[in-house]
Amino acid sequence: MSSSDRTNAASLLHYEAILILKLENCNIFYSGFDFCRHCILLYSLHPYICSMQLKKILEKMSAEAKRIYLPHISVDCVVFGFHGGMLKVLLTKLKDQDLWGLPGGYMLKTENVHEAAARILKERTGAENIYLQEFGTFTNLHRSEGFFEDYPDSLWNKQRFISIGMFALVDYEDVTPVVDDFSSACEWKDVSDLPELMMDHREIADKALLTLRKELNYKPIGYNLLPEEFTMPELQKLYETILNKKLNRGNFYRKMISYDILDQYEEPRKGGAHRSPNLYCFNVKKYQQALKDGLKEGW
Repeated sequence: MSSSDRTNAASLLHYEAILILKLENCNIFYSGFDFCRHCILLYSLHPYICSMQLKKILEKMSAEAKRIYLPHISVDCVVFGFHGGMLKVLLTKLKDQDLWGLPGGYMLKTENVHEAAARILKERTGAENIYLQEFGTFTNLHRSEGFFEDYPDSLWNKQRFISIGMFALVDYEDVTPVVDDFSSACEWKDVSDLPELMMDHREIADKALLTLRKELNYKPIGYNLLPEEFTMPELQKLYETILNKKLNRGNFYRKMISYDILDQYEEPRKGGAHRSPNLYCFNVKKYQQALKDGLKEGW
């Protein structure tokens, strides 16, 4: 590749949220992706870009980042999923880094925080129409600058950032974690056994879980975490996992029925040596109304 071609490839940042380039004479599409841990949101331009060192890429994109992103504001997302009776959190790891982190990015000047978080998570998980909720802001001094301490002071990413925390509830089966060219891993981790996290991401993750637990007292949970059909024991297991405590089976059943947000199927689940359990689904209209109005009693 000539030096002029390299310059052209490096300057092809699109002004919108997603850029998809089809390389000539091949059937591979390179799509935009969010570069986590307070690194700039990049859009794949050419295999040449993917072979560049992280530092060179950020330095090259710094001026463009200043033009399209709001300064001093970042978004960190805590993505919860439920699988195998365990509450999971989606984490990512940059290449050549030992610590894990939360999916995150910056806010375009044309976006609000929900739009920014939805864009970030669509690129990271492929999931759309995700339940998102803002749960806090994180303002510690030097919370992000340390990551860029070996970079020049002129780098846009090196400024002080206040992060807006968003938590997302997703169906585990609908999510395909994306490992991009700048990451070595993107994986689900058990919330009870998280690895060491970078920056203040553990504080952010803990605050998200605490918020989720508190909201079980006045909001329904489950529509975004369970499959469409589920049994009452499966729903109870979800609540127990989030709350980290056992719940009385009879009391749980009576309380969930009293909320009037479930519809019971006529046919029970087939198979198994024991009595087939009843199947339920959430009544979407009533569930949404309960989210708006709140529930009457907590756990």
